[in-house]
Amino acid sequence: MTVVAALHEAHGATFDERGGRRVVDHYGKPERVHAAVRNVVGVIEMGYGIVEIRGDDRVDFVDNAVSNRVPEADGHGVYALLLDPQGGIETELYVYNAGSRLLCFVPPGRAEPLAEEWRGKTFIQDVEIRTATDDVGVFGIHGPKATEKIASVLTGPGSPEAPLSFVRGEIGDWGVTVIRTDDLTGEEGYEVVCAAADAERVADALLNHGLNAAPFGYRTWETLTLEAGTPLFDTELEGTVPNVAGVRNALDFEKGCYVGQEIVSKIENRGRPSKQLVGLRPEAIPASGAAVFDGDATVGSVTRGAESPSLAEPIALAYVDYAADADDLTVRVDGEEVAATVTDLPFVEGSARSRRLPTYP
Repeated sequence: MTVVAALHEAHGATFDERGGRRVVDHYGKPERVHAAVRNVVGVIEMGYGIVEIRGDDRVDFVDNAVSNRVPEADGHGVYALLLDPQGGIETELYVYNAGSRLLCFVPPGRAEPLAEEWRGKTFIQDVEIRTATDDVGVFGIHGPKATEKIASVLTGPGSPEAPLSFVRGEIGDWGVTVIRTDDLTGEEGYEVVCAAADAERVADALLNHGLNAAPFGYRTWETLTLEAGTPLFDTELEGTVPNVAGVRNALDFEKGCYVGQEIVSKIENRGRPSKQLVGLRPEAIPASGAAVFDGDATVGSVTRGAESPSLAEPIALAYVDYAADADDLTVRVDGEEVAATVTDLPFVEGSARSRRLPTYP
């Protein structure tokens, strides 16, 4: 559930649901708002689920479960994955070390199932696990002027520079934590975290104080991340082996054992996965799941496609066979096969590059 529904409604928001959470779909004219984020800066309320872990063994407990190294120092975070025994992605997490506790930001609807699963695995370890989704508001600030936006409202420390690091300060009279993101929109990005009771006033300050920012919703988030070549959990990652998705920033190949590590390591040692995530420029917009052909052979499927507001033409992401002929692909759209050219990612170069951009050995 959004923590600032009245503010969204005042801006004319249309709502949608993600994992049981009510989030903003758009505010009208999402293409125009898309351009505002690409050219200046925008603000979105993020729909994360949040799991809090306390106790002396909190770092070791989470580190043993996920695919990346959990930072031991306050003020730092990491992008990681939980895998099933076959190496498929069960969920993604941003794990932040906040001193006496770890905070795990997960996709909407995943917090309580994750907390329940982990509570069943604590055994003799000193950890306390609870969901904290309703305790805070989280607002994403994205665009080439995002750093200027943060500087115009944040008092205390300067903006954090290292990806997934954070600082604590104030916006107005309200305490906030400001996280440097991994730039999933292809633009400079930050997330501002505050107490739920302060969220409406913090959101108003982010929109209207200092450098003005445009509010945007998840429909614009999806076109921004598509243009940036960013694989998202619901469309590209869930159930996929991380080497296939190319999300190497979520993996520490040298860390100790975790569920699914054997499959990930075998694919890495083999040198290449069976499929890879590529960008397509098709002649028409394909639906998710649309077949991709190399001549008469089916070589993959589309994960999502849309009309790019920046390019004014269709673009798509697709998983295709690693050895597919990139010069002779077609996709099925409304029962017909249309030409589709493989293109380098990102589709659009912004003020930053997504750190989740697919990469392969």
